[in-house]
Amino acid sequence: MSAVSPVCVLAGGLGSRLGDRIRETPKPLLPVAGKPFLIHQLELLRRYGVDRVVLCVGFRGEQIEEAIGDGAELGLEVGYAYDGQILAGTAGAIRGALPLLGERFLVLYGDTYLRIDYAEVDRAHARSGLAAMMTVLRNEGRWDTSNASLRGGRVVRYDKRHPSADMAWIDYGLGAFRADALAEGPEDLADVYHQLAESGQLAGYEAKERFYEIGTPQALRETERFLTALPIRPRSLERGGTRGSEARRT
Repeated sequence: MSAVSPVCVLAGGLGSRLGDRIRETPKPLLPVAGKPFLIHQLELLRRYGVDRVVLCVGFRGEQIEEAIGDGAELGLEVGYAYDGQILAGTAGAIRGALPLLGERFLVLYGDTYLRIDYAEVDRAHARSGLAAMMTVLRNEGRWDTSNASLRGGRVVRYDKRHPSADMAWIDYGLGAFRADALAEGPEDLADVYHQLAESGQLAGYEAKERFYEIGTPQALRETERFLTALPIRPRSLERGGTRGSEARRT
């Protein structure tokens, strides 16, 4: 049995803010610090004890599956859930992957590099007894617009579209869910989080390290610099699930 629940990676976005960079290459496969960004992400998950990953793919998803395969070379078991002819929203994509994910799982955006203890987030969600958990970073406007309020271990307000000035926290990019929390409802994950916060069913987990991401050209350059500066790990450590000293998000 895996030490960590399966991780659903949302890797089906169009990446339109990156312009010509994604004309022929899906965003998760953009080269960053010498290899496709998705490889960096999957290697990080493996170091934190993740065994099973489901990639929700849409735009040029076949290229992603060809590049990653079944995940064996990375020490992972990787499955794929494809959007239909019309791209599903983020929650809709997860809903389509539920048969591959089981009763509890983590959800990670496919353009983020998050140094955080994934196994501990998974355990914290199980201890909470709530339908879902959102990882949050105390942001106070430093990296992007703050969009969440945390109180007493719960995210009591979350509004990505209309954040208020008193919000000091930001969605870090990693969530944990029971399957029933996503069985039906809005197509956008942000709306699901909003509803869960309103109903008192959204636990909060505080991340300590800033996040890196590749959603814009500036963010991509910053992430390139960060990943280039990381020490090279022996391949045996990459596969062995050894937890490094890293732990974090944007």
